[in-house]
Order: sequence, then structure tokens, then C-alpha cells
Amino acid sequence: MQVLIQQVEAAYARGDADYRKGLLPEAKVEFDRAVDLMLSSGIDIRSNAQLQDEFDRIVDQVNALEMEALKQGNGFAPKVEDTPADVASDVTFQVDPNFVAKARADLATTKSDLPLVMNDYVAGFINFFANSQRGHNTLEHSFERSGRYKAMIQRVMAEEGVPQDLIYLAVAESGFQPRAVNRSPRSGAGGMWQFMPYGNYGLTRNGYVDERFDPEKSTRAYARYMKFLYDQLGDWYLSMAAYDWGAGNVQRAVQKTGYADFWELYKRNELPGETRNYVPEILAAIIIANNPKQYGFDDVTLDPPVLTDTVTINYSVDLRLVSDLVGAPVDELIALNPSLLRMETPPDTSFDLHLPAGTATLLNERIALVPEDKRNSWRYHPVAAGDTLASVAREYRVEPAELAKANQLHASDNLEGVTALVVPVPPSLAPSAHTRLYTVRRGDTLVTIADRFGVSLNQLRRWNRLAGIRVEPGSRLHVAEPVVAARASSGHRRRASTTGANTQSTGHSSATSKAAGTHKSAARKAPARPAAKKKSSSHK
Repeated sequence: MQVLIQQVEAAYARGDADYRKGLLPEAKVEFDRAVDLMLSSGIDIRSNAQLQDEFDRIVDQVNALEMEALKQGNGFAPKVEDTPADVASDVTFQVDPNFVAKARADLATTKSDLPLVMNDYVAGFINFFANSQRGHNTLEHSFERSGRYKAMIQRVMAEEGVPQDLIYLAVAESGFQPRAVNRSPRSGAGGMWQFMPYGNYGLTRNGYVDERFDPEKSTRAYARYMKFLYDQLGDWYLSMAAYDWGAGNVQRAVQKTGYADFWELYKRNELPGETRNYVPEILAAIIIANNPKQYGFDDVTLDPPVLTDTVTINYSVDLRLVSDLVGAPVDELIALNPSLLRMETPPDTSFDLHLPAGTATLLNERIALVPEDKRNSWRYHPVAAGDTLASVAREYRVEPAELAKANQLHASDNLEGVTALVVPVPPSLAPSAHTRLYTVRRGDTLVTIADRFGVSLNQLRRWNRLAGIRVEPGSRLHVAEPVVAARASSGHRRRASTTGANTQSTGHSSATSKAAGTHKSAARKAPARPAAKKKSSSHK
């Protein structure tokens, strides 16, 4: 028990050190490890007052740091900026006839593969984005971020046969932020294109992966869904409105009025306020993007495209091991794989792991040194000057004899000629494969959390001993079935489907079901291999 407490304290101390350096993803890893060590120890925490006190103290300290981080952003989650739609939602526009006249003149020379119109509604948004500091800055940041994904989005849209300028729906939906989550507790929409957690758009969602946050896969789902809406409604403006409000709602408004025209529905107050603004602000973004100089956006510098190597794997691997193997920071790997909900890839299914460009060969060569069933816990250590078996063992808290054995060395051997070691970290020191903790954010409910992680509301309540759907920001919830010892903790959760956390949604829904709603509404064991030697050029 004392050894366990020492390990927990050490993990917490490392997390606290990372937190103080501003390394929030790394801090979260260590904080989760501290809690997981106790939950996966096999000891009944409730039966031991000392362990229970230690558990409560660590959780309270982590929650306090999370709340501190929430004051500055999204806690330990990636910070998400306001979208142009967010900052324009409560603005009353003053329409200047001279500005409208100039905008109409500019429109005459605007090239777009969408039919564009200029009226007071569109001009009001253009004026806001062009001439107010808040509107201008937010749209500018969205345009800058678009550079990361623009080439990919244009390629996918061309392949799916939809207009290129539909890229600018992402301005209203997320500001081109792939990890954006809708702030409304009743929504749960997520990703660059803000798909709802329920509904089947060909995107996998389970306890390990949520492809709504995968930029390319969600973009393809978006393009196909927009094409589907256009086939149903025959008008791109109505299709945009349906993307926000739902195809069924738009169809009923058309049937009620007899007008299959967005602007007529607008004038007749047949659209909710959000949808009334949705189409004009997207049109404003399209017109500005095609006329940047006229509206003061000519000095926007697009972020460089995200360039990656992609390796398809079918085993579970911890991102920290990948970080060791390719020499990339953990937070960079997290950013390149935004669909991963854990620090490891899913077991027993394929996953497209994105790596920094030029590192795929390095990964494939070096990971062969680690047995496949150990890749979610073991580490890889490039040997540095002054390293010994004993010093490396201390660093990773493993026994020198075990380290030597994993590398087919003798405990008395020095590391001369050895360029790297595989480190047999025990599973007890790696994150538990059976428990998954989530820190509640502002706006979360048990329903939205359950939807995000693909579990049922009843499961969340049972695992965390909760009633109702409200949860406090900063609380930590089990979002996968905890080990027995975890039943001593309290937390909060939310619902997505009545199946378990590993249920996948991979098919495509029928046209009928899509039209009715809205997009928002056992691994093989490999033998141990010897330590890498200098003669291997891939281990320089």
C-alpha cells in the first residue's frame, strides 16, 4: 500500500510540474495516471481509510487545478475560440444604404460556384465583419485557421461533387476548429462541422474514437450530407438552412407557405432566429473571402497546411510510446489525432494514426522492437551519454533486471554500443485499459457526455452513482466501466446510445432517416527483441 501511495504521489507531482509549465496535455496524462493507479490496483479503496483519503485528496487537488485552468480556457481540453457566429449572435446591425450599394457593386465581380445575392441582411454581416474590431478579428482568425485544412476540404468537396465555397459553413459552425464542442448543454454537437452525437453519418463513435473530430472524415460526411440535402430541397440556401435547422423543418415551412425560397421564409418569420442569421453570415464570409482587399482582409496569412504521414494500425498503442519512437511531443500527436478520446489507439480494430510528416518509416522500424501486446504500456528510450541500465530503470520506475531482460542484456552490461532501449513499464504504471475518467466542462450534462463517449445514460449513472442529468464543472466521471475498486468514487456521466462504450456507428443512414432530422438536432504477442545497436542506421 505504501508503494502504491508513493507511485500515486510521484505521478501527481509530475503532473503538477507539467501543469506549472503550461503543458496541460502532459499534466492530464500524469493526473489520470495517479487516479488510475489507485482504481486499477485491485485494492478495495473503501475498505482502507488511508487509501480513501489519498484518493479523495488527489481527486480534489486535480479538480482544483482543472477549475483554475477553466478560468483561462477549457481546462485540460484544447482551448476553442469563439466562432464568427458566436460573436455576431447578439449584434444589432445598422444597414448603411451606401455600404449596401458598394457591396452590390463588389458582388458583380465576385466569382463563386454558389449563387450569391446581396441584400440588407447579408450586407449587415459584411459590415460587422469588416468594420467592427471583434467581428473582424474573429473572422480573420477563422480564415487563418482555414489554411490548415483548406486543400484537404477542397479536394474532398471536389470528389463528392459539391460547391467549393461550402467550405465557409465551417466559419459559422466552428471557425475551422476540429475539436470544437457546442456550448449548449442540450446540443452535444462537435467537430469542425458540428455533427450531433446521435445520428449515423458514417462516422465511428465509441469509447476510444469520435470521428466527428477527424477533419477529413468529418469533412467527407459533411459533403455527402450537404449533397443529400440539396437532392431533397433543390436549393443551396435551403440546404444550408436545413443543415442548421433540419431538413424536415425546412420542408414543412416550404409546404406551409408554398415558397421554396430561403428569403421568402425569412421575410415571413418561418425560420428560427439562429437559422435566419446562419445563411446570411455564411454568404457574408464567402463574399469577403472572395474580395479580401475590399473588406480589409488582404493581409491575412493562412496557417500552413497540416502535413502528416498516416499509418494504419490494428493494435493498441500509447501516444507516449509513439512520442518516444518518432521524437514528437505528445501534444503534437494529440493535435494530429483529434478523434482519439484516449491517450491510446483502439484495440482489435484499425485506426489511421497521423504522424508528423516524414516519421512513418521511423515508427515502423522502431515499434517492431516492442511486443505488440505491450505497446499500450511499454516505452522506448534513446540512450544518451551517461545512461546506465540502473539510471534508465530508475527514470521509468522499473526493475533493472526486467529492463535488461526485455533488451536481451545482462544486468551487469554497460550500454556501450546500444542506441536505444525498450522499457517494460508494468501495466499498473500505465493508464488502465478498463477505466476512463472525464473532467466535466462548463455546459456538460450527463446526456451530452454519454453521447460523446457512446455510452448510455443509465451506464453513466450506475458507474458514478448519480441521479438526474446535471453535473458540476470540474467533477470527474467514469465514462467506461471502472474496475471494482473504482466503485468507491463518485462522478458524473451522460448518454449516447443504449449499447456499451465500444459500440461503433459506421454505416450510412438512409435518405428517409436523414431527411427527418438535423446534423446537430485480443492482440498477437510478439517476441521480445534485443536492444538497438549503433550499426542500425534507423536508430541514430
